[in-house]
Amino acid sequence: MKGERGTGSLGKSFRSALAFYPPALISALLVVGELVGQEVFVVGGTVRDWLLNRRPGDLDLTVRAGATTCCRLLQRQLGGGTYVPLGRDEEDAGRLVWQGVIVDFSSYRLGAGTIAADLKLRDYTVNAMAVSLGVLADPTAGLRLIDPLNGFDDLTGKILRACPGAFAADPLRLLRGFRFEATLGFSLEDTTREQIHQQARSLSRVSVERVSAEIEQIMASGRAAVTIEALAASGLLEQILPELAQGVGLQQPGFHHLDVFGHSLAALAHMEQILLEPATCYPGQESYFREYFGVETRGRRVCRLLWAALLHDLGKPSTHRVRPERDDRITFYGHEQEGERQIHVLGRRLRWSNEQRKGVGRLVAMHMHPFHLCNVRRQAPLSRKACLNLVRRAGDDLPGLFLLAMADSLAGQGADRPPELEAELAQLLSQVRAVNELALQPVLNGPRLLTGRDLVAEFSLSPGPIFAQILTHLELARIEGQVEDRSQALDWVRSYLQKEGLD
Repeated sequence: MKGERGTGSLGKSFRSALAFYPPALISALLVVGELVGQEVFVVGGTVRDWLLNRRPGDLDLTVRAGATTCCRLLQRQLGGGTYVPLGRDEEDAGRLVWQGVIVDFSSYRLGAGTIAADLKLRDYTVNAMAVSLGVLADPTAGLRLIDPLNGFDDLTGKILRACPGAFAADPLRLLRGFRFEATLGFSLEDTTREQIHQQARSLSRVSVERVSAEIEQIMASGRAAVTIEALAASGLLEQILPELAQGVGLQQPGFHHLDVFGHSLAALAHMEQILLEPATCYPGQESYFREYFGVETRGRRVCRLLWAALLHDLGKPSTHRVRPERDDRITFYGHEQEGERQIHVLGRRLRWSNEQRKGVGRLVAMHMHPFHLCNVRRQAPLSRKACLNLVRRAGDDLPGLFLLAMADSLAGQGADRPPELEAELAQLLSQVRAVNELALQPVLNGPRLLTGRDLVAEFSLSPGPIFAQILTHLELARIEGQVEDRSQALDWVRSYLQKEGLD
């Protein structure tokens, strides 16, 4: 039959792929096919991943009609599982999650009468292949790969070629092509890339939730920087992250060798490399970063750091100024705070969780703090108070803040930058950690030398906001080594009250 090819040696690997799934599931699926009187086909990304010797994320199946009915019948045959409707508009599709396995059923698209016709209506040729589940489960049957658009050849060549009319049917496929570039390491062929460029504006018709889901997969791919750059060239980035696109061509002062957009991409690329082995940039800090990227928190923290690296200078276009009184010097005063504000706007638009929006925003707001302290250290020894301010401001994200600073530093290689800036950041982290562990934590976590009751008993003060002010400044005095015991604490408070005119 036209559009089919013998699988040869692939037949054995196809059949071994069934071992990814519980035998009870395959048996139940075969029963469902008999009950509905239809052939069940394995399609799309599942077939593609089998051919690439990758473990598929789910099991994609299609039938001529009645996909949701098949899902319900499968649930009944298995005696459990969670059913989730998937269809958009008039689509008939459903999902069953059973024992950690995701099974997606869809009916032939747009009234297609054959599996070959259905495959031609999909997104990319590498996803337009199918095999019969019944034949696959029968070791005596001759296995054929249904491939009407020669997707196998494109898969072998690592080429992403759009199916006919793919983008008109669903503009999200414009973006999905770049997601496949990022996650599969394939390349869009020239005609498809040109079609994407011509139709980029149609992405605006797609729901934000669907767009955001694709972008998150790109960010987690390990190839986010090169993919974001390709999105910019295609015209899609302006539809998704217009704030970021405003940095294109925006020049920076001598600390930088790239425009704002290029620097943002470079910071993201460096962050992707840093996250592979954080201690490479901070020697001797392996356990520190290992603890930060714990099993339960790693995914969230990696996601926040990647976004923070890409968006850390989001506030620069709106704060860009050329100062004639300073020899036309370019400045971006307050870009950290403006960037944080824009992160919240962008995060709400992309439907980020409150945690992610606040986490990325906070990192962006703080990203210059380590550099300011490096400037201070070049002039004079760093005070314990300065270390305390940084520790308190960063909180649990102190390790992440230094990783962001390192990515930012590596991305800025202008002639005016300090030549040893990366080494300075590593030294600063070591110093801040040492001061924190030896001087700050014993004070912050230990018993107080004085309490509010002492202020009442010893100085006849009335409780109020002044108590927090006194005790906070007393805590700083302890951290800086000015006060070590209760007697000295009382003397310090007495002196403080006299100075403030409260004695």
